[in-house]
Amino acid sequence: MADGAQGTAWWLKGNFAPVEKEVEAFDLKVTGALPPELSGVFMRTGPNPAREPSPHWFLGDGMIHGVRLEKGNARWYRNRYVETPLRRNAVTTRDPSVFMDKTASTANTNIVRHAGRILALEEAHFPYEIDGELKTKGCVDFDGRLKTALTAHPKICPETGEMLAFGYAFMPPFLTYHRFDREGRLAQSEEIPVGGPTMIHDFGVTRTRVIFMDLPIVFDMASAMAGGMPYKWSEEYQARLGIMPRNGTAKDLKWFSIPSCYIFHPLNAYDDGDAVILDVARYEKMWVKGFDAPAHLHRFRLDLKTGIAKGEDIDDLPVEFPRIREDRAGLKHRYGYAITTHEDDEAGFNLGTRIVKFDVDKGEATIAELGKGRAPSETVFAKAGKGEDDGYLMSIAYDAARNASDFIVLDAKDLAKGPVATVALPQRVPFGFHAAWFAD
Repeated sequence: MADGAQGTAWWLKGNFAPVEKEVEAFDLKVTGALPPELSGVFMRTGPNPAREPSPHWFLGDGMIHGVRLEKGNARWYRNRYVETPLRRNAVTTRDPSVFMDKTASTANTNIVRHAGRILALEEAHFPYEIDGELKTKGCVDFDGRLKTALTAHPKICPETGEMLAFGYAFMPPFLTYHRFDREGRLAQSEEIPVGGPTMIHDFGVTRTRVIFMDLPIVFDMASAMAGGMPYKWSEEYQARLGIMPRNGTAKDLKWFSIPSCYIFHPLNAYDDGDAVILDVARYEKMWVKGFDAPAHLHRFRLDLKTGIAKGEDIDDLPVEFPRIREDRAGLKHRYGYAITTHEDDEAGFNLGTRIVKFDVDKGEATIAELGKGRAPSETVFAKAGKGEDDGYLMSIAYDAARNASDFIVLDAKDLAKGPVATVALPQRVPFGFHAAWFAD
């Protein structure tokens, strides 16, 4: 949002700024060698405000960038808007009706595949289905059974094929848990009591349980009516984590009080006897003056017998967008991956130049340094073998010197040597949020 005194907002300039065109290119140039076993589509989503100066980084129109790999070749790149009523009808995010219309999604936050459908997600509305060519197919309300918004971070169980999710709202019910069967049918919806209208961006899932994060970012009506980000930090709201069996009800909830903090993204969670382990990117505060301080990889141990929560930092690197190998979701993990942040002393959210591999068993971190001005986005793991780190990391990296972006692939076993393949993309890809790899 432009301001004569303040200048252009940080999320509308540099590589946060939107690109103007939807383009496509075929048979892209590869430096190095793409692993021939990788065939599928990599997708990365994020905000690309087209109709108005977006009042916040989180509120721009959703655009997906895709790279198709086949047998060692980069067949195509294209970028496409997710065509929702919010974009087609030129309704602004400042319009209060956007809060009430669950189809009016920006669809700008995440992408998942479940039961044969690829879903573009944003946590205040219904998801939108897209196809493997990035074409929008339509809004998904699960045959009319979904009555709330759907989180941008559903979890897909590698053992049962279930998709576990939730929706939050600024009016009661503030939080509702959803469980979908492996065929994509909504099998359970359960209201979860929380302390008020809080922003619940993500949650944790183990083999047997779900973990809700009831944290002190609360709904702010004044900011919402002014068209800004409708949430703020609260010094009074009690931070807590709630654990419930995956097929349980609210009466089965067990709450754990924790020191005040905020968490956008867990790395993973798993059962450990009578305890639950939850590894997260933890902020001590958020949105007192913007992104106040970086997040660090942090571990909570939640003892279900004693009701005691213990927490400690795993590492002191400033990181975000933590990911694991997807078929370890909800199971004990050794490795995790993230990108560094807050490496420049400027306003806003600053991405670094490093990709990090954490070995949480040994307490070690391995770093791939991309070099000055080269900023990666969230990495995605593509498996190649049975070993937990036997595979590749994929990311889109911005190169400030060229004002252009590359698709990069790194060997997860040998991260420090840097990319094994770099694909030059035909345009700049703005900094965004989450990514996915959909193997054929």
